This record gives sequence, C-alpha cells and structure tokens, in this order.
Amino acid sequence: MPPKKITTPMTDAAIKQLIAQGVADALAEYEANRSSGNGNDSHDSGSGRRTERATRECTYSDFLKCQPLNFKGTEGVVGLTQWFEKMESVFHISKCTIACQIKFATCTLLGSALTWWNSYVKNVGHDAAYGMPWKTLMKMMTAKYCPRSEIKKLEIEIWNLKVKGTDVVSYTQCFKDLALMCGRLVPEESDEVEKYVGGLPDMIQGSVMASKPKTMQDAIEFATKLMDQKIRTFAESQAENKRRLDNNSSDNNAKQPPFKRQNVARAYSAEPSEKKEYELYHCATSASFTITVCAL
Repeated sequence: MPPKKITTPMTDAAIKQLIAQGVADALAEYEANRSSGNGNDSHDSGSGRRTERATRECTYSDFLKCQPLNFKGTEGVVGLTQWFEKMESVFHISKCTIACQIKFATCTLLGSALTWWNSYVKNVGHDAAYGMPWKTLMKMMTAKYCPRSEIKKLEIEIWNLKVKGTDVVSYTQCFKDLALMCGRLVPEESDEVEKYVGGLPDMIQGSVMASKPKTMQDAIEFATKLMDQKIRTFAESQAENKRRLDNNSSDNNAKQPPFKRQNVARAYSAEPSEKKEYELYHCATSASFTITVCAL
C-alpha cells in the first residue's frame, strides 16, 4: 500500500508571499528582456505570443535628419508660411511626439525670432513655454511677424478662392497655404472644411457635402477622387463620340456615287477632237435658242 500523503493547508500569508514572488519574477524577466538590446518585449515563438517591437521616441537628431527650415523673423508672410508647412511635414516624417514639438521647432529659430522666443520663455517660464500646443505657437508667430494688413489680404483671397476649371489639386494647395495664415477666419477644422467645400465646383460640391467629411484630409481625398472620376468619364465620352463620327464619315464616303468625279475626269481628259465637237454642238444649240427668242 502506497504511503498516505499528508497535505498541510497554506496560510493567507504564505499565499500572498507566493503571489508577490511570482510578480517580482515576472517583472525581473520583463526588465531583462527590455534591456537585452533588441528593443522588444517579446517571448519565443513557442509561447504563442506575438512579437511586438517598442516604438522608439523621436530624438533631436532624428528631427534634424528631416532637414527642417530655419526662421529668422525677416522672411515675411511667405517665409513664415513655408516654415509652418515644412515643420508640420518634419513632425510627421520624424514621428516627433507632441511633447517635443515646441522644443524641437524653436531650436530652428535664428536672429530676431530667437531673441523674441527667448524673451517669451523668460517671461512665462520654461514649462509653460515648451508645454504649449503647436497651434498656439503658430498663432503667436503669425501675430508677431505678419502685419494685420497682409493677413487681411490673405483672408479676402481665401474667402473668394474657387476651383479653376477642374484643377482641384492646385486649389487644395493654395487653400492650405492660405488657411495656415488665416486662423481668425477658420479657427476650427470644421470651419476650414466648410470653407474648402464651398470653393469646389458644382459638379462635385454636392457629393462632397453629402459625405459630411469630418477632417480636411477626408474632404480633400473625396474631392480629388470625385474630380478624377469626372475627368475620366468626360475623356471616355469624348473618345466614344470621336469614334462614332469617324465611323459615320467612313460610311458616308463609301455610299457616295462616284459618277460626278468620273465626269469631271472625263472632261479634263477629253481628246482635242472631242472638245471641238462639244464646242460646235454647244454653239449650235445656243444659236438655235437665240433664233427662237427673236422669232417670238
């Protein structure tokens, strides 16, 4: 007979200690895997878990590799617009976090622009200055470096902006440039979308409006797609009409009687004797006609 097993019940303290030890072992394993140099939090394939690579935060070196523009404060409205556009592109490409956007962007300021920024940081404090949203910095710099008279001209331009013909691409680029500087006219993205759709041609405006785009990107993509379809349909229709006209022209030429062309060719190719007989007959006929008229 096998010996009888004796089980000793575990106390609550022992159970808690066992759980705590398991948690500690799991955390130690996690830290070991994270610091192993491969940059992931993964287990071997036998565990059945999917390998996931941790996203590396954008560094200032990564930011500079995307070649951001410098801004000195003397470039005017066009220069500031280009700086805004390039900076947003660099944010996207470098995957710059929101927390680092102001810190990295203001490192590209030079000259009077840098002096202005350093003065602002001194007045409000480091945390408040570098903790502001990117849109807030854009509004501050627009107010500082773009005269109100120039902004007024841009606001009038964006208000009257319409698509020329079917060129939605050029319209979109121009609208985006103007919207960057006209924050007072289109303060929210919903206002920007409404104004953008309002400048589209009638042939696609209703469809874009009916789609109720929530973002500018949605509105731009849908408008571009619709216009491409309209242009393609029109081109196909024109090609079909031309093909039908060509076919009808060929059919008409095939059905036309050839005797007229043959008579003309016969008149030019007649022998001199034949031409003489024709002239005599014509004269005789004309003389007969004249005599008859006189007799009457």
